[in-house]
Amino acid sequence: MADGGYVGPAQGRHLIAGEWVSGEGTFRSSPWTGEGREFAVGSPALVDRAVREAEAAFPIYSALTREERAAFLERIAEEIDARGPAITEVGHLETGLPKARMEGERGRTTGQLRLFASHIRKGDHLDRRHDAALPDRQPLPRPDLKLIQLPIGPVAVFGASNFPLAFSVAGGDTASALAAGCPVVVKGHSAHPGTGEVVAEAILAAIEALDLPLGVFSLIQGGDRRTGEALVQHPLIKAVGFTGSLTGGRALFDLCARRPEPIPFFGELGSVNPMFVLPEALRARGNQIATGWVGSLTMGAGQFCTNPGIAVAIDGEPTDAFARHAADGLAAVGPQTMLTDGIASAYREGSQRVGAGQGVRALHATEPSGRNATPFLYEVSGEHFLSQPDLAHEVFGPLGLLVRVTGEDQMVAVAEAMEGQLTATLQLDGGDHALARRLTPILERKAGRLLANGFPTGVEVTDAMVHGGPYPASTNFGATSVGTLSIRRWLRPVSFQNWPEELLPEDLKGM
Repeated sequence: MADGGYVGPAQGRHLIAGEWVSGEGTFRSSPWTGEGREFAVGSPALVDRAVREAEAAFPIYSALTREERAAFLERIAEEIDARGPAITEVGHLETGLPKARMEGERGRTTGQLRLFASHIRKGDHLDRRHDAALPDRQPLPRPDLKLIQLPIGPVAVFGASNFPLAFSVAGGDTASALAAGCPVVVKGHSAHPGTGEVVAEAILAAIEALDLPLGVFSLIQGGDRRTGEALVQHPLIKAVGFTGSLTGGRALFDLCARRPEPIPFFGELGSVNPMFVLPEALRARGNQIATGWVGSLTMGAGQFCTNPGIAVAIDGEPTDAFARHAADGLAAVGPQTMLTDGIASAYREGSQRVGAGQGVRALHATEPSGRNATPFLYEVSGEHFLSQPDLAHEVFGPLGLLVRVTGEDQMVAVAEAMEGQLTATLQLDGGDHALARRLTPILERKAGRLLANGFPTGVEVTDAMVHGGPYPASTNFGATSVGTLSIRRWLRPVSFQNWPEELLPEDLKGM
């Protein structure tokens, strides 16, 4: 390490319990610019080796004090920051994301690690409870009961395409699992393998500096479907964190459920994040809302899981003005680079699918090509929207669909017809509260986060954040992949009855 920059040679290999190893073959990365590099392909054999090393590390790592694990998380953050220039450069070249976005995402990633360090120091995640013995209770005495949350074992994490740092190798899933006391095996995403490699080097440096068991972390790069399937089916893996497509996530979820020992699959899959523009707000500030919607739709080429792809408003002149202003705003947005060629191709196909829907009219149509995305805006009546469920499926990119409903009752019907979402938004003013009261109990059952007068892009990493929702937004409606509550995915409650004090877990002693 010199001048805070990354100087190590490119590995192009997997990191298995402290050792850089090759695979059965290689794949070539497909960067936004420049020549691709060869990276080792994952395999079931490498998965087996990494998971067995993780299981061997679990008794040692899970027994560390909360302070020791917190220090580990903070050291990872320091090592990532020390490699900041290299991470920014390689991430920018691989994904096309602006360097400022990479810098911001790195800050979020290290912030998550430090937040979990602070969280486990406080011990709130342990949810410790004590019911003292009642030996004289009639008709039967009550035993002494003490409860604590304990780590579950090795965890598998799948890196996300759209967040090469915050949802990938050292992202929220990895940070929360390590905080819980669980070793992690990461399946890296082939969209940004070089970025993942540098982050893995940072984690390894932290492991070595603190003399932790090497099996606490492994990174398996790329690979065909067999690699991911082998990872979720390995009998020593106890839970899975996934961010990706509905199709891929559902396939892995089904594999987890069919295991001889089924395990939880915490998958974030897809969401259109509907925005309901209520009448008073529309009349008072429709143009302002349209401007905000355009900015949220096109942020990062629309490649956010909280992209608000659908707006719902009551038909009439205020909605006409809203639509014109949104179309004008989108017309000023130029082509944006998408993360991969495959994502760009899927965006073009999704745009065509929506445009071909019955009763769908284009308000702003473009012709994206290559790896670039250009925005679309369509509109459809509430009646046609309700009769075509495919219109409510996510298109990953800067595409908006305006649903014109006939009145409040049809707006409520559209809300009732929505599948599970990560977010749902109400744009409302004081005169809209009666309609908002009708919509709120519906949306509470549809989404993990409800917003008033805002836009869902931008997910704060805090104690009160929920980033999850009913299926298909995620596969476990009781969990979140962002915020301190996400640590609960990797813990399970254990009750100790009349257990000798000296044999209790350290965090239960003295209660």
